Amino acid sequence: MSKTLLALSLIAIVSFTPAFAAGPPDVTVGYIQQGMVPLPDSRLLLPAPPGKDSATLTADEAVSLNAMPLKGGKRWELAIRDADLSFPAAADTFSCALNVPVSEKQTPHLYTLLHRSLADAANANDAAKAQYNRPRPFLVNHQPMCTPDIERFLKGSGSYPSGHSAIGWAWALILSEVAPQRSDVILRRGLAFGESRIVCNVHWQSDVAQGRIMGASVVARLHANDEFQKDLALARKEVEELVKKGMAPDSAACTAEAETLRLW
Repeated sequence: MSKTLLALSLIAIVSFTPAFAAGPPDVTVGYIQQGMVPLPDSRLLLPAPPGKDSATLTADEAVSLNAMPLKGGKRWELAIRDADLSFPAAADTFSCALNVPVSEKQTPHLYTLLHRSLADAANANDAAKAQYNRPRPFLVNHQPMCTPDIERFLKGSGSYPSGHSAIGWAWALILSEVAPQRSDVILRRGLAFGESRIVCNVHWQSDVAQGRIMGASVVARLHANDEFQKDLALARKEVEELVKKGMAPDSAACTAEAETLRLW
């Protein structure tokens, strides 16, 4: 298991939701496996993290400072939920954006699509994380982060690029193909998913931005994978059927999520 997937497992183990307290999540093997065209190389695709006294680092620090007042509020709580990538909880992340409920029972192929692509998007970041080992914001500003139970692990895990941001953006791009009529809302949720890492005080803005580059690179690579294409087509049919049946997620929960996302 890669360091990024290990981090995701630890986040799931210490999740605030009791259902996840029993043990580590089932981290499914991705679509891109040994012997296939390899995952994108984050060391080749991404520039080095911002250097000392650079304009980008100054911007990173300013954005992190701007997010500090959100601690303890609704946007902070959403950042905690977005940190948990264990299934089945994570499968529901984009339900409001899709305007259909997502679950293993109702949308099995979409569930698989999200689960397997998570592994690919996570693993693609490992090389750059290891090479640069950039300190995370909470180690620099000495302010709280939203998943303190895994602070010890995150201290040794590079901040650049953001694995969560890569995963969230990969999911947003994939789901935009599943439900193109909802693309704008889906993509906005994907952006917010990465921004949750800034709110959480575990990633810098540039980590999140470059994570999206890796997420997009992974999706481009997945399009050459037959299994991915098959699941994508079947997931699209599942969503179309739910739309025809008029099935939608909880409206009150989606209204609350939309209001929270407007906070930052």
